[in-house]
Amino acid sequence: MDDTTRRGFLKTAGTAGAALAAGATRAHPAEGKTTLALLGCAHIHVPGFAKQLAARPDVRVKWAWDPDPARVAKWGGVVGARTAPSPAEVLADPEVQGVVVLSETNRHRELVLAAAKAGKHLFVEKPLGVSGAESRAMAEAIEKAGLLFTTGYFMRTDPKVLFLREQVAKGAFGRITRAAAWNCHGGSLGGWFDEKPGNVAETWRWMADPKVAGVGGFGDLGTHSLDILMWMLGPVASVSAEVRVVTGRYGDCDETGEALLKFKKAVTGIPAAGWEDVAISVSLIGCGSEAHATVTNDRLH
Repeated sequence: MDDTTRRGFLKTAGTAGAALAAGATRAHPAEGKTTLALLGCAHIHVPGFAKQLAARPDVRVKWAWDPDPARVAKWGGVVGARTAPSPAEVLADPEVQGVVVLSETNRHRELVLAAAKAGKHLFVEKPLGVSGAESRAMAEAIEKAGLLFTTGYFMRTDPKVLFLREQVAKGAFGRITRAAAWNCHGGSLGGWFDEKPGNVAETWRWMADPKVAGVGGFGDLGTHSLDILMWMLGPVASVSAEVRVVTGRYGDCDETGEALLKFKKAVTGIPAAGWEDVAISVSLIGCGSEAHATVTNDRLH
C-alpha cells in the first residue's frame, strides 16, 4: 500500500483503532456492516478500542477471544460479541473480515500468522513483535496475503504531523539538521500497571514485564517517537541509547530512555520516552536551514 492510499485509509477511519473497521471491503450481507473479531483483550487500550467499536454503526464485532475469562467476558460484553473458545474458531468464520489483535505482545506472532493465513485484515497493537525477526516474519506474511494492515501508530493521523511530513517532503525546511520527538507520561508515578486483584479485567501488569510485552517504558512509548522521526526522515544509519529504571516500581523493567540517531540523510535525531514524567510540554522539534517547527502543548508553531 503506497503512502497516499495508506493515508486515505487512516484518515477515513479517524483513529487507528477504527482503521481496520473502515478499511475492510466486504460487508456482512445481512446487516450491511463490517464484521470484526477481537483476538485478545489484554492491552491497556482495550477500554478505548471497545468504546470506539461499540459506538460505530457500521461495525459488528461478532467474536471476542482471550485466555482470561474475566477479560473476555467484560470487553466482549462491551462490544456485544460472543465468546470464542479459541482463535481457530474465530478465524474459520467466513463472516469475519478482520481481526483486532489486543493480546499480550508475546502472543502476536502466533495470532497474526494464523490470521494472515486465514485472509483476515488486521489491526495489531504495537509493538508488532517481541523481536525484529518476529516482526519481519509477520510483515512478510501480511504482505504476501495482500491484506489491509495497520498498527497502533495513531500519531501518523495527527494533522500537525501530517502537515510537517508534507513540508519536509516538499523541501520547505531546506537542509534538515536535527529533529527530536518526546513521548512521556506518568504511568509509573501513577501505578498504571499495578496489579488490581479485585478487577482482573483491568490489570495491565504484563505491560511492565519485558518478557511478555517485549519492551519496557522506553520501547512502549518511544516506538511512537521513532516511527514519526523515521516516517519523516527515512532510515537510520547508527544509534546509541540509554534506558534506565527511575522509581523501581516494576522491578528492573526500564521506565525511561533516550536515543541519539544518525539518519542516512545526515540528520541527527533524538527520540525520548518514558513513564516517569509528570508533564512534558514539547513533543516535537524540527530544525532546518530554511525553517523551524515545534509542537508545544499540542500546538504547532
